[in-house]
Amino acid sequence: MNSDHLPGCIDEVIERTIADKRLVGAVIQVALDGELVYNRAVGLADRERNRPMRENALFRLASVTKPIVSTAALVLVAQGRMQLDDRVDRWLPAFRPRLQNGEFAALTIRHLLTHTAGLTYRFFQEENGAYQRAGVSDGMDQPGITLQENLRRLASVPLLYTPGTEWKYSIATDVLGAVIAEVTDTALGEAIHALVTQPLGMRDTGFTAADPTRLATAYANHAPEPRPLHDPDSIAFLEGTAGFKLSPGRALDSSAYPSGGAGMVGSAGDFLLLLETLRKDGSPLLPEALVREMTTNQIGDLPMPFWPGRGFGLGITVLKDPIAANTPESPGTWRMGGTYGHSWFVDPVQRLSVVAFTNTALEGMSGQFTIDLCEAVYNKINE
Repeated sequence: MNSDHLPGCIDEVIERTIADKRLVGAVIQVALDGELVYNRAVGLADRERNRPMRENALFRLASVTKPIVSTAALVLVAQGRMQLDDRVDRWLPAFRPRLQNGEFAALTIRHLLTHTAGLTYRFFQEENGAYQRAGVSDGMDQPGITLQENLRRLASVPLLYTPGTEWKYSIATDVLGAVIAEVTDTALGEAIHALVTQPLGMRDTGFTAADPTRLATAYANHAPEPRPLHDPDSIAFLEGTAGFKLSPGRALDSSAYPSGGAGMVGSAGDFLLLLETLRKDGSPLLPEALVREMTTNQIGDLPMPFWPGRGFGLGITVLKDPIAANTPESPGTWRMGGTYGHSWFVDPVQRLSVVAFTNTALEGMSGQFTIDLCEAVYNKINE
């Protein structure tokens, strides 16, 4: 491993992407063998006010929320307060979705963590699909309802498949968040604080911005340059789907229901703390054996649309075949991203953790920037 020339290579990727007006601003942090070898804020946190990006900027995390909430669930498992194969209706008696044939489904905590629960997201469905007709929120808009009401609406729609038989990225982590709140008998935000963020000193992470003055303005990738997101707003996703409904103001609204799959706000430094904790051995949160289970493929050969060559652990993707995935990452690397513009990955073989938080939706999650950044990192550490 050679990190000597890593900063210059990453700088070139970020500066080119910003110059091309594909990103407004970003915070990138790279840890190699437990040492922070790259830490830079670049671009603008608020373009219209000419406010520069800072290393301690706060971002709407979207799906970066999922590994945080999934870790909290596993802490409860480690403490013996719930089990992976507990039925969900043990903890949420009112959440009893039915199969397509009308029978009640047998859903477990493991199904929720592995996204094999028979659920989906509204944004994956066609316009005016079943979730939209039922008024289900994906957790990134502001529907003015409680978490319990959203789950009631979700349970009113038949599952797409029998739990455990398919994999679909889904709103399952919102259901998991409700389970965590029930097991701990607290609000989800309080539970996440007690189980994960407080023990690690993640002071910037919660369901509302810890310091509104540090919250980056949200933008959407757009030509000729990113546009500020309105509140509310919508972004097209895959052709034929309903797309994302976003309410950036949710990050400042303590009345918004806590979405375990998409609702948290935090900083790059906080999230790197969590990733490095899990990469090392899980202490003080989890025993090493449970971290191994979390970061090992749990879904066999079930196909994962949009993620070729990858499997899924307990809350995160796990790389099975780098060639199929067309990536320089080592087998066993875990990775995910977030709609508002984030990507991250951990390569245990290289003892490498990378966090790339941006304020530009989609480009930072799945655009060319994500590919270029990954290739730049590996080109240098493998020299």
